[in-house]
Amino acid sequence: MTALDSAVQAPPSASRVLDRCRELVRPALADAVGRLHPWVGEMAAYSFGWCEIGGAPAVAPGGKGVRQALAVLGAEAAGAPGRAGVGAAVAVELVHTFSLLHDDIMDGDTARRRRPTVWKAYGTGPAVLAGDALFALAVETLAAAPGGAPALRLLSAALADLVRGQADDLLFSTRPWTGPERVRPEEYRAMAEHKTGALLGCAAALGATLGGAPETMAAALDRAGRHLGIAFQMTDDVLGIWGDPAVTGKPVHGDLRERKRTFPVLAALSSPAAERLAVLLDTGETVAAAALIEEAGGRTATLAEARRHTAAAKSALAGVPLAPGAAAQLRLLLDHLLRRDL
Repeated sequence: MTALDSAVQAPPSASRVLDRCRELVRPALADAVGRLHPWVGEMAAYSFGWCEIGGAPAVAPGGKGVRQALAVLGAEAAGAPGRAGVGAAVAVELVHTFSLLHDDIMDGDTARRRRPTVWKAYGTGPAVLAGDALFALAVETLAAAPGGAPALRLLSAALADLVRGQADDLLFSTRPWTGPERVRPEEYRAMAEHKTGALLGCAAALGATLGGAPETMAAALDRAGRHLGIAFQMTDDVLGIWGDPAVTGKPVHGDLRERKRTFPVLAALSSPAAERLAVLLDTGETVAAAALIEEAGGRTATLAEARRHTAAAKSALAGVPLAPGAAAQLRLLLDHLLRRDL
């Protein structure tokens, strides 16, 4: 076998899978955004990294395209060509971006991907309007796709879960670190499934549905995406405390300064170090708090839990007859997203 033969037969890397799916989806996504009011469209394009404030072209860091890839691979897993999942990919990417615009306002975040957030760049009111427009455009896009009615029902259910998860996440910050009213790890898991997992599962299920998959296959892909969402959120939590700012674009110990009830914190608060940790968190001693969380096993417990949910996602995929190539690429993405920059 020649080196060229080996290269041709080698499985694609996760980054190549993501790139391929983004390239397939980008023209349809740009076409959808182009139908918006010009000012709103500029804010949308800015959020995707396509332009600067004012509309000048730019090549800024965009998202990873995970949801787009899940929609395309969902269609391919059902035996359809990847383009059958493009409508689902566009709709889910629009909804995801809508949720980020509103989340940044609710959380008061001033930067995303090393650029000012949309509300910081254009104002709170305009950012809310842009988010609303993206949501409406997502519904319009999916309604126009063949088989759009069942797909819209899937999207509606995922949106309801997303709102539920965001509400819980906001309310967690009002609860004490310790005592009977503290946030429990199982409550966190439910929040992460709703806030992050619902849309990931929806992306894969929507792609499969538009690709002609039976309900059992779409449901299995939805379950896999939900488990992936929990693992993804937990990995984010680790990066939010110990990640390299040069890689994550976030300040070191940022989640601790913002007093977020992340899984490493909750795991450590279930240990004998709970009272000491609560004092450090209340007084803003983030360096000492991060060290104590690690010492109490918070980081180890979080990564172990993320691995458990990744395994559960793979089990869900193994339970249905997916097209082999797409199934392999889905598993590749699962491993890639768990390992990122840890």
